[in-house]
Amino acid sequence: MMYYKGRTLNFSNSYVVDGYTIAGPKENHGKFKGMFDLALDDDMFGQNTFERAERKMFEHAIDGIVGKCNCVHKEVDAILGGDLLNQIVSMSFAARKTHAGFLGLYNACATFVESLIVGSSMLNSGLGKVICVAGSHFSTAERQYRYPLELGVLRSPVTQWTATGVGASMLSSTCEHNCVKITKATIGRVVDFGIMDVNNMGAAMAPSACDTICQFLRDTDGDINDYDAIYTGDLGKLGMSILVDLMAQEGYDISAKLVDCGASLFWEEQKTYQGGSGAACTALVFNSKILSKFRRGEYKKILFAGTGALMSPTTSFQGDSIPAITHLVEVCN
Repeated sequence: MMYYKGRTLNFSNSYVVDGYTIAGPKENHGKFKGMFDLALDDDMFGQNTFERAERKMFEHAIDGIVGKCNCVHKEVDAILGGDLLNQIVSMSFAARKTHAGFLGLYNACATFVESLIVGSSMLNSGLGKVICVAGSHFSTAERQYRYPLELGVLRSPVTQWTATGVGASMLSSTCEHNCVKITKATIGRVVDFGIMDVNNMGAAMAPSACDTICQFLRDTDGDINDYDAIYTGDLGKLGMSILVDLMAQEGYDISAKLVDCGASLFWEEQKTYQGGSGAACTALVFNSKILSKFRRGEYKKILFAGTGALMSPTTSFQGDSIPAITHLVEVCN
């Protein structure tokens, strides 16, 4: 059963059975070294282009989560997800190898949380099992959104590093083993505060994160202290700081609870400046660190918010500002 208040959905039977992650070399040398199911030594993944490597990561992640959950592909009703490339070709092409229904999703770096919301809604409408998946690749995203790597363009101090990796979750309508449950979700709205700098994603997305988190707390009469942590997608260090200030203006002190997937992914000496970004950020952190903490009993309940900047190279070249969106799910054991 599912009901709706404001922009917040309530789910009665959406369970995360397990998660699977495949990460690039730089990511595996970061703070979560050893926590990924598969860590690549070469981000080409045995392919002749970076785009084919990204596609292969999606294929591998889908096969990996099916095997990890001890089921077969025909038991999966639908696959939901996307990537950062035009026409979400990495996810769409990978879906050719499956027989499940497929919904391609795009909300930039908020895509993984979007898939969790859509998947939970489908389970509450009668489906049995769905796979939620999202990912990105540094080398494919950089040449689409910014500049070819061969140019060696200097990076701004406010930039983030697009994470290379794919994360997949198996959602089920029934609890199996020690499942984590998705209980609520707030659908984000598009927020644009007029940020023009395409390198400064944190500043563009922080107002959206504030809007969605506040909406969730108003819809549910929630208390920040009810949660062990509040995760954001890839605001980076600067974006986190802006979000803390914006939330304080709304009367909420989240400074002790806030964790950003992008800011926590890499070490300082890896020179990613503000941290990680990309659709892989939330998918990697959720399906490694967060699920592990739930299973060890370190978390009872968290808020998990995916942030996304909705610009394209065309809009940026034409001088448009950067709209952003944030979707949020409440996760508990």
